[in-house]
Amino acid sequence: MSSLICGSIAYDTIMSFEGRFQDQILADQIHILNVAFLVPSMRREFGGCAGNIAYNLKLLGGEPVIMATVGGDAGTYYDQLAKYDISSDHIRELPEAFTAQAMITTDRDNNQITAFHPGAMSESHLNQVADVVAHRQSKKLNIPKIAIVAPDGRQGMVEHCQQLADAKIDFIFDPGQGLPMFDGKDLLGFIEQATYVAVNDYEGEMLSQRTGLSLKEISERVEALVVTKGSQGAEIHAKGKKIDIPVVPVAKAIDPTGCGDAFRGGLLYGLEQGFDWETTGRLASLMGSIKIASQGPQNHQPSQEEIQSQFKKAFNYSF
Repeated sequence: MSSLICGSIAYDTIMSFEGRFQDQILADQIHILNVAFLVPSMRREFGGCAGNIAYNLKLLGGEPVIMATVGGDAGTYYDQLAKYDISSDHIRELPEAFTAQAMITTDRDNNQITAFHPGAMSESHLNQVADVVAHRQSKKLNIPKIAIVAPDGRQGMVEHCQQLADAKIDFIFDPGQGLPMFDGKDLLGFIEQATYVAVNDYEGEMLSQRTGLSLKEISERVEALVVTKGSQGAEIHAKGKKIDIPVVPVAKAIDPTGCGDAFRGGLLYGLEQGFDWETTGRLASLMGSIKIASQGPQNHQPSQEEIQSQFKKAFNYSF
């Protein structure tokens, strides 16, 4: 079974400022702010929710099918996908645009200033779920039976949720950092269309406030509501019960960037394989923990055997 992953592909440029922002910014001169920070170290990472989720699903042995838009500068990202045998058949390139990019500067106190350029991501609505299905049928490839709508261009998220519902493809609605783009009416519509909803605890609170529904009421409208809680693990609300998912401890947490996407890669794999929610949630939790021990969203490289071994060590059974 394959999984359709609708979302962003992006480059993350991460720079380190060795001082403190607060020492460079005069509080009484904010109205004429003009500052520059020397950043001796810089690295560029492959990112974007669709790219990250696909990477983690592939590590598990799943079959990700990415539907996204990129710019004319995406050559190195295509190389990254090819390296891991992830299909780029449904990634639309807009040569005149840039691939979405986050430029992040971090000071010595881990404060961050981020500039995000959506670039080609804003045109994600040009992609159509029906085109993916038709192409894969013509090539006699697996038709996606499960999908996720992750943060992307606003219009793209709206249209892709509707298209998946029309195609009767079960999908996870994962608003992430895109949640503030939508009002309560929009979000109620997504919940009605989706099969599952996945949020972190902060997003869950915002989702409740904007829709006027409690988490319990949201869970009653979908097959499962997944709420991640960082170092406290996760909760899965399904079929009237709450399943607590423990976090998998790590020797040293290096970088949380992309942990939520790693978790979602585990969710999709569990759904592809028909696992129960207890196992699916635990596998997702493990993927997040494996990711956090590595710098960047796509630099951890455990083998499937290593993932199996770590799962058994953490939970005393095999998936």
